[in-house]
Amino acid sequence: MNSHLQRQGSATAVQGTGYTSDQGSPRLRRVTSSRSDQNVPQFNWLPASAAQEDAGQEAAVPPKDLRALPMPMALKRAISQVQQMQVPVLSSFQSWKRSKAKSLSRARKSIGGFLHYITLWRRSLNKIGGNFGDGVQSYFLFLRFLVVLNFLSSMLITGFVLIPSIVFRSVASDSMNVTDNGAAGECRQYDHKPDPLVRYFSYFLDLLSGTGFMEYTYLFYGYYHNTMVAESDFSYNIPLAYLFTAVFYFAFCLICITARTGTAVRVAVATGGGATGSYSRIVFTGWDFGCLGDRATKLKQKNLHYQLQVDLEEERIKNEAASLTLRQKVLLYSSRIFLSLVAFGLIIAAFFGIYQATIFSQSKVKETGVLGLFYEYLPSIVITVGNFVVPVLCDQIAMLERYNPSITVIVALLRSVFLRMVSLGVLLFTLWSQITCFEGAPEECALCHYNHKSYPCWETRVGQEMYKLTLFDLLITLAMLVLVEFPRRMVVDNSSNKLVQFLGRQEFLVPVNVLGLVYGQTVVWTGALFCPLLPLLNTLKFVIVFYAKKITLFSNCRPAAKTFRSTKSKVFFLLVLLFGWSLALVALIYSIAKIHPSMSCGPFRSLSSMWTIVPDSFYSLSLTTQGFLYFIGSQGFSIPLFLFFSVVMCYFIALASVYGKSVDLLKAQLKLEARDKQFLVKQIEELSRTLGVAR
Repeated sequence: MNSHLQRQGSATAVQGTGYTSDQGSPRLRRVTSSRSDQNVPQFNWLPASAAQEDAGQEAAVPPKDLRALPMPMALKRAISQVQQMQVPVLSSFQSWKRSKAKSLSRARKSIGGFLHYITLWRRSLNKIGGNFGDGVQSYFLFLRFLVVLNFLSSMLITGFVLIPSIVFRSVASDSMNVTDNGAAGECRQYDHKPDPLVRYFSYFLDLLSGTGFMEYTYLFYGYYHNTMVAESDFSYNIPLAYLFTAVFYFAFCLICITARTGTAVRVAVATGGGATGSYSRIVFTGWDFGCLGDRATKLKQKNLHYQLQVDLEEERIKNEAASLTLRQKVLLYSSRIFLSLVAFGLIIAAFFGIYQATIFSQSKVKETGVLGLFYEYLPSIVITVGNFVVPVLCDQIAMLERYNPSITVIVALLRSVFLRMVSLGVLLFTLWSQITCFEGAPEECALCHYNHKSYPCWETRVGQEMYKLTLFDLLITLAMLVLVEFPRRMVVDNSSNKLVQFLGRQEFLVPVNVLGLVYGQTVVWTGALFCPLLPLLNTLKFVIVFYAKKITLFSNCRPAAKTFRSTKSKVFFLLVLLFGWSLALVALIYSIAKIHPSMSCGPFRSLSSMWTIVPDSFYSLSLTTQGFLYFIGSQGFSIPLFLFFSVVMCYFIALASVYGKSVDLLKAQLKLEARDKQFLVKQIEELSRTLGVAR
């Protein structure tokens, strides 16, 4: 009796929310003739316009959509033809409006179909998702996003910096008139021209290190001049364009990352971000009836298999965590704290090694030949070794901490992110401390405000370091494919040793590979100011990485023993990428505002800082333009704009809150309906046992 009253209260609560169903709770249902008549599919044979006119007369029986009615397709087609014959008389304006709407709809569908057809690597991504699940597919989707992002960024830099620099250099434009600021001629000494009589082997070394003939090209900062073209109806300021392009490049990347993160968050919220209620969705609505052929069918079956595997694995671990005693929980959390301290100690040791390697490499900068190339690549080698060894150890530590698959991925990724991002920060700190004489003799920087003897064009030197990190990362990826992954596959396939068979083929580790992409992109963002063509090189690098990873995935890897949910991971990958963007932004701001530019090279030579070009260019504008820009920066404009955006933000926050409550109410209704079904099944079983009916 009490359970019956509770069920009545719960059903009444759900009906009071406004989300009433046609039948209500099965235990409170009273079937009447009028109710039965309403359950019969009702259809309005009139067209849409006529149905709207008669809406007030027949409000009791609302018409249903033709597509939602449970009837044969032939009958639906016949009804549609009857509707089309009953088209009412329309005015010329309404007819034109309807035809334009149809034309726009067709154009939108055609454009969408064309964009879907030309989507980069569409078939490859579907094949990867079918064979290895959404988790591995999320890595390749992330890689495709970075390829498109770098390509568009390289077009931005090419259009506003590279092409104008080539054109204006060819027409021999005059340099800007800048003051000498009392700097001695010693600060302007920069011997950048390579020796013309060199062996071909030296060209190969220069290509790997970015020195020699590579140093004074459009690839690096030092080759660009501080020129300005001023004609009667046209003017172009290369230094200003160089600086603003770098700023807009960062802003463009931020907009793209934010937009993609918002899309991923919406998907995560819509799917609930977990396994709750996803079994029925996968089983009953997960199949794609558009799959044609055995190949597409098998891919879809494997995809659904991996989704169910992830859900069941997370549910099993949650049940195990819920059944732990207090003593087991204390031991578990104590072991997690201890293992976290061990992982943090490994990361600190890697930072110290990078710091010492960078100092030693900069002290051996005058070495030549293969030994000089080794010294130049020593920081990159130490960073790569640390980023390879420490994350592997951190992954093993994360597995010992007994998190669920998704949390394990996030914990391992967080530690690897901290290692790689801060290791890049340690490299930059070491370089800048030597450029600004932070740890050396201050008298070396007294004359030119930077260490001009060791770094006559320090921007190019920083760009060379970022260039070497990018190139070395690509070489390591290809070397691992040829020297490690293929030989391991051949040994496993052709050996009957039990230990070899136990190890088996390698698994495709999504966190490590995603972190490699984030690290590479952060290097590009950091070096884009000093190596403007680095985004273009990174585009080519990521294309090569895509095909290399695809080959090793299908040829050398086996499906992961423990998969994870890609919904949360996609959001986390983008947040990690945003963290890398923030680190590169700090480096950009520090380089623009604090460090004195080189006096012997680059578009900002003889300026006190890179940002000085902005106020100098501002005061050269007309008074009307200056007044307009002053107004935009004044309180009379900024405060109303801030209030407007605050109101808009409050509106969207309230809208999101309302939608969230609606989703929660709908979830509660679905749970109650599921309980109703369970109640009916129990009633049927009890009735069958009472009547002795065989099941």
